[in-house]
Amino acid sequence: MDISTVTIILAFIAAYFVWFRSITRSLKGPKLWPVLGSLPGLIENKSRLHDWIADNLRACGGTYQTCICAIPFLARKQGLVTVTCDPKNLEHILKVRFDNYPKGPTWQAVFHDLLGQGIFNSDGDTWLFQRKTAALEFTTRTLKQAMARWVSRAIKNRFCPILQTAQLEGKPVDLQDLLLRLTFDNICGLAFGKDPQTLSPGLPENGFATAFDRATEASLQRIILPEVIWKLKKWLRLGMEASLSHSLKHVDEYMTTVINARKLELTHQQNGGSLHDDLLSRFMKKKESYTDKFLQHVALNFILAGRDTSSVALSWFFWLVTLNPKVEEKIIIELCSILKETRGEDTSKWIEDPLVFEEVDRLVYLKAALSETLRLYPSVPQDSKHVIADDVLPDGTFVPAGSNITYSIYSSGRMKFIWGDDCLEFKPERWLSEDGKRFESKDQFQFVAFNAGPRICLGKDLAYLQMKSIAAAVLLRHRLVVAPEHRVEQKMSLTLFMKDGLKVNVQARDLSQILSKIGEDGGTGEAREVINYGIA
Repeated sequence: MDISTVTIILAFIAAYFVWFRSITRSLKGPKLWPVLGSLPGLIENKSRLHDWIADNLRACGGTYQTCICAIPFLARKQGLVTVTCDPKNLEHILKVRFDNYPKGPTWQAVFHDLLGQGIFNSDGDTWLFQRKTAALEFTTRTLKQAMARWVSRAIKNRFCPILQTAQLEGKPVDLQDLLLRLTFDNICGLAFGKDPQTLSPGLPENGFATAFDRATEASLQRIILPEVIWKLKKWLRLGMEASLSHSLKHVDEYMTTVINARKLELTHQQNGGSLHDDLLSRFMKKKESYTDKFLQHVALNFILAGRDTSSVALSWFFWLVTLNPKVEEKIIIELCSILKETRGEDTSKWIEDPLVFEEVDRLVYLKAALSETLRLYPSVPQDSKHVIADDVLPDGTFVPAGSNITYSIYSSGRMKFIWGDDCLEFKPERWLSEDGKRFESKDQFQFVAFNAGPRICLGKDLAYLQMKSIAAAVLLRHRLVVAPEHRVEQKMSLTLFMKDGLKVNVQARDLSQILSKIGEDGGTGEAREVINYGIA
């Protein structure tokens, strides 16, 4: 190697480190390493990723920028990631400059094979059309009533008997797995009117459910790989891409059978047959002519959104309740006070059937406890957007076109400047009015568990209905205790699963002590305050 070549190499290295020093000064956030950027920090903290992000955001005042790859021609755009949890920035991204922050081509490419141009994987006019169509259906009371029927059947005929058997046999159960099966059966019933019965006795494997899970997992794997790599693996049918191809074929065959059957049923319905109230039927009844592929993606998009989110939230809720007996007692007092009024003094009648829609709607303190759970453990802990044009966030952060911006929903619920000094405490009372009688919603850009802005979750009310119904059914009948030596840890994925599930022992619930606190006159002191939540 001659001296001129060495000189050029040294000059290049010197220039790189001058650039690297300048970028480390301009970007506040996790430590940057030459070439690797913040990747070593991500790897080191992969088991506590969301808490690591929250730590960085606390240190940086709610927003930071980092380079995943510290290479000059990449760092400015593709390698630059802006991370924020500042409510003003979230409002700017999710509402004020909504059109400048779409899902983007990377996200859409990753999920296209499974979700197509469905509502959760599309932008622009394609998304807007589906949003308007779906919004008309989600505002109808009949859809809530349909959800209530599906949930009630699953609770009474499957979920409660399984828990009762576990109680009698003294064997622990994986509550997260049971909840995933329960919500999958419910959302499939609501989405396309067919019950996969994954919560049947013996917990059988369902081909469609298994294929859907594998397709989702394989699609998620694409996120951590460069696009050129996963596309090459797809072309060569290697690894998870081969599994994805096989699973998608199974899902497509299953959905084709469902859609064809529904077409025949709708024809029969027009001739006086029984009515269907699922989402798929509602779309098929509209004047517009939708392709079968579009209808399939409508159903699959809603299954993906409605299944994991509610079950994961309930898993964290039940775990938090086991750690906070005073909260558990207040929930039970509220339940008992309402049921005493609606079903009389005989407690056996309280558990004959799940709560009806009107009873569930009055569970104010329970809703507060579920909301507090979602604040601390949001089902979707973070989301990302693509930046179309150069922009400046309200806090002064410049975001260049072509870069990505991540908003940490998990961190939003854990910041003192948003929720106060007690932000890490499980405190349902923060969701109640000063007199303790009404549930008070928070600003949607502070509480982002259901997203915010134009893309705020359409199924928010249905999610609360399902979660409240299931939580009430369990806590009325049973006291849950986390199994000895079982560790509750977060699984690092797009959905905040518990890594090893939630293993619990199921014990009988003794309502006598609660009833004594209520008393014939409705209770006194703290008990009366809690009762007021349910009868306001």
